[in-house]
Amino acid sequence: MYQNIRVAAYEPDPLHGPLREEMRVLRLGEELHTELTRMHAEADKGSARPDRLPVRRLNSLLQALAPGVIATGRKAGTDGRLPWLYAREAVPPEVLAPVIGTWATGMYREEEDTESADLEQRLRSDDPAEAVQLPHWEVESVDLAETVTSAGGTAEPAARLYHLLPEWIAFRLAARTFRTGGTTLHFRVESSGNGVRLVSWPPQRYGRRGQTWYYSACLNITVHTVPFAQRFRVHVSTQVRRWATQLDVRPHQLGGTTVLLDAPLPWPEGPDRGHRLMVNTLGYDRRLKELAWRHHSPAPLVPELDIVRNYPQPAELFTHPERWINGSGNVAAGIVYHPSIGPHKVGPGLMPRERADLDAWVEEGLSPMLIRVPDLTRVTRSNTPSLLPRSGAARGPDVRDAQLALQRRAALVRALKGRPLEVDVFWQSPETRAALLAELPKLIGFPTGERVGPADEDAWRCRGEGVEIRVRARPAGPLAEALPVSRERRRPRAVRLAEAVEGRCRLVADRVAARPDGAAVVITEIAGKERFAAVADSDPKHALRIAWARQGRLSQFVNLPEDTDSGLEHRARWTWLDVFRQLGAISPPAHRVGAGVPGDLQYAALWLVRHTRKGPTRCPVRRLVGVRVRPGDGPGVIEGWDAERAEWVPYPKLLLLLSQAVEPVAEAGERGSMGGPGDGAAARGGLRLAARPGVEQHRQRETERQIRALLFQLRDRPTLLLADAGNLRQCWPGLGNGELDRDMLGFGTESAQRHTLYGDDLRVVLVRDANAREEVAEWYAHDAKGKVGFAEGVWGTAETERESRVFASTASTPHTAAKLPKGLMKLAPTAQGRTAPGKTAWNPGQLEITVLGCLSEKALADSGREGDLPDRPAEWATLTHQLRYHDDYPPLARPLPLHLARLAGEYVLPMAGTKETGSASSAP
Repeated sequence: MYQNIRVAAYEPDPLHGPLREEMRVLRLGEELHTELTRMHAEADKGSARPDRLPVRRLNSLLQALAPGVIATGRKAGTDGRLPWLYAREAVPPEVLAPVIGTWATGMYREEEDTESADLEQRLRSDDPAEAVQLPHWEVESVDLAETVTSAGGTAEPAARLYHLLPEWIAFRLAARTFRTGGTTLHFRVESSGNGVRLVSWPPQRYGRRGQTWYYSACLNITVHTVPFAQRFRVHVSTQVRRWATQLDVRPHQLGGTTVLLDAPLPWPEGPDRGHRLMVNTLGYDRRLKELAWRHHSPAPLVPELDIVRNYPQPAELFTHPERWINGSGNVAAGIVYHPSIGPHKVGPGLMPRERADLDAWVEEGLSPMLIRVPDLTRVTRSNTPSLLPRSGAARGPDVRDAQLALQRRAALVRALKGRPLEVDVFWQSPETRAALLAELPKLIGFPTGERVGPADEDAWRCRGEGVEIRVRARPAGPLAEALPVSRERRRPRAVRLAEAVEGRCRLVADRVAARPDGAAVVITEIAGKERFAAVADSDPKHALRIAWARQGRLSQFVNLPEDTDSGLEHRARWTWLDVFRQLGAISPPAHRVGAGVPGDLQYAALWLVRHTRKGPTRCPVRRLVGVRVRPGDGPGVIEGWDAERAEWVPYPKLLLLLSQAVEPVAEAGERGSMGGPGDGAAARGGLRLAARPGVEQHRQRETERQIRALLFQLRDRPTLLLADAGNLRQCWPGLGNGELDRDMLGFGTESAQRHTLYGDDLRVVLVRDANAREEVAEWYAHDAKGKVGFAEGVWGTAETERESRVFASTASTPHTAAKLPKGLMKLAPTAQGRTAPGKTAWNPGQLEITVLGCLSEKALADSGREGDLPDRPAEWATLTHQLRYHDDYPPLARPLPLHLARLAGEYVLPMAGTKETGSASSAP
C-alpha cells in the first residue's frame, strides 16, 4: 500500500527569493490605440463596443510570428496604457508594422474600399503629417513570483502572472528535449485563451490495421491558488493529444475544431524561433455555406505576411488532413481530434510511469526557481464506508447480489411509501425491450415479472415485500423521431425550438393515459445525439423530458444498441439504477469515520445550474438546486428545497418542479449568453435566481439571500453543507479562494461572520476538481523503491492535525476498468507493447476537500462553548471522501448529496414563451 502521493504542482522557492526576469514591455499607446479604435468603429458600425479592439487575432499573429514575444497582456484592447506585449527582446518595427497592418486590413470585408491597406506604410513613415507612431519598448524587471496574501491567509499571484508565468515556463521547457525509452520528443508552445500547452511535435505514429494514427504528448500549464496555502501553485498536467487524419463527418456538420499550424517565421533569426504552434479554428460557415477559418483565427492573414510558402485552405485541410500533418513545404497543420468526428485507434490518457517521467523532467527544467510542492501522506485508513464485500471465504457473487437486491427493495419501499410504480417503456429495438424487462427483476431480487392485462398488451408486474412495479412496453414510433424545428431564421432560435417542443408535448399527451396516482417513470429508447447533429436542435431528448414531466412522469433514456459500445445488459442495468435514483430510492452507506461525527447528522448540497443561449433549450438561465439527505429518517430520505412553498419536498417532486420554467419571448431572443432568467418568468422548484437583465450584482445578492434562507431551514439538527467551489463561486463570490477564511462565511460586501451564526452544529466543506481549468493538480502514488501507481484514500500535508484544512481525496480504479500491464509506455512503445498506444489509460482524478467551517477550538470559543470537544478537520474530510462510495456505483466524482443535486439539473429546461404558451408555465 502506497503511503504517499505526489502532485504535479510547483511553487516559488522561498530560498530563491524574487523570481525576476528582465523583459521588454510594449503598450499600444494613446495614438495607435485611438487610430485602431477609429478604424474598428468604421469597419464594424454595428459593434456594441467599438472601443474594445478585437485583438485576439492580432495577439495570435504576434505570438506565432514575432520572434521573442512571450505573452500578451489582458484588456490591452480597451486601454492603450496597459501592457500589451511581453518579450525577451524588442520586436523590430519591420516586423511589428506589417503584422499590425495586415491585422487591421482583416477587420474589413474584402469588398470594402478602406484606408486600412496603407496602415503599414503609415506606421513606417517618417512624415509627421501622415505617420502613426509605433509605441516604444520599455524595459521592466518582472517578478514572476509576485504575491499578495489575502486576509484569510491564501497566497495569490499578481494578476498578470496567470498568463505570463505559464508562457515563461512553457518556453523554458520547450528549449529542452525529453527522452524516454529510446524516444526523443521535442515540444512546441500552444497559446490560447484557454491557457498554455506544450505539444510534442512532430507527432508520434501508431500503425493499426493498415492505417497510421497520429498522437502527441501534451502538457497543460496553469497557475492557481490553494485555500490557506502560503504560496501559489503552478500545475502541469499531462495527456495524449490525438490528431484527426480522417473525418467521418460532412463539412456542414463541423461546428468548430482546433487546428494547430506549424509555420516557419518569415523574419530574420530571433529568440524562441520555431517554438510555437499557431492556434486556429476550422468550421462550417453557414453564411458563406462553406468551410472557413473561424473565431478570430490568424491563419487567413499569414499568407499576406509570407507570400513564398503555400498554406492550407480550409476545404483542402478537411479533405486531406494526413497530407498536412506530415507537412508541405515547411508548413504543417494538425486537426485536433474530437470523438464527434469519428473513431481514433489511439486511446486517451497516459500511464502512471510516463506521467511520473514527464513530471520529473518538468521538475528538473524549473529548478531552482520553482520547486515541487511536498508530497501528501495518508491521514486515515478508513478509506471507504460500510460497503458490501465483493468476495471472501464461502462468499460467492450470488450472496452479494442478493444483499444488493435487498437494499434496493428497502430503498424503494421508503421512496414509494406504499404507492405502486408505473413504468412505461417506449422502445425501438426488441433487444432493448427484452433487456430492460429481464434486468428489473434481477436488480430487486424478484422472480421474472408476470404478464398482466389484455393479451394484446405488453404489460408486466413485479411485486412483493411492499413493492409493486407495473411495466408497460410499447413501440416508440414518432415519439423518438427528430424534432421538426422551423428554419425561419428571422425569429429567435429559442422560440422556434419551443414551438417544436410544444408539438412533441401534444404528441406525448395523446399517447399516455391519465395522470398517475402514484410514482411514474417513462423509459424511452432514442438514437445517439450524433444521429441528430446534421440538423441543429432536432434531438428529441430534452423535449421528451419536458413533455413527460408535464404529465407528472419522470424520464430516463437509453440509446439504440448500434449507437453505443457498452453491452446491452450493462446499459439496461444502469437505466434502472438511474430510475431508482430519480425516485430517491438511494441512501449513502453508513460511514466509518468515528464518534466525532454526530449520529443525527444530515447532509445538504447546493448546485448551480447554468445554461447559456447554447444550452439544451437555447434559453439562458441560472438556478440554484438544494438537496437534503437524512440517512436515518426512513421515508423521504432524499429531499429537495421548493423555494416557492418554502418547504422540503421529495426528490422526485423536486425534479418535476424544476422542469416547469417558461422564459418570456423577448428575453429568450435578446439576452446575452451570460444572461439569467427574466423577472417575468415563472419560477417553481429549486432556488430560482431572480435577476434583472445585466445586473450581475443583483443576481449575486439574490442567490446569497436564498442560501442564507436555506441554511436557516437546516438549523434543527447537525448539518454538513457541501458545495462545489468551482460551480458555486460565480453566484457566491465569497467562495473564491482569496475570500476564504477559516470558520467564516462571507456574503456580499458585508464582513465575513463566523459560520456558527448560521447553525450551532453547522459544518461547511468545499470540494473542487480539476474542471476545464486544471484547478486541482494531477497526482500519482510512489514509494521509496521507485514504484509508481494509484492509491485510494484521504491525503494531507505535514501540518498539525487541527491546523490542516485542505485535503486530497483519491478513489480507487473502478472494478469495471480494464486491467493494463504495469509499465505500459504509450509514448515509447516497446517490442512487447506495440499496441500500447491503443490502450485507454484511466487516471483517477483528485478531489480537493477544504473543511471551511467546523467546530474548531476558536469557533467554539467564539460561540461561548469552550468546554466542548473540538472537531478534527481530517474526520470531516474523511466523511466527505466516504460519501463518494456506494454499493451500486463506481466511486463518484463528488459526494453523493452533490451528485444528486447536480443530476437534478438535468430537469432545468427553461422554455421560451410562444404564442401558444405565453409566459406562464403549462405544467401542472
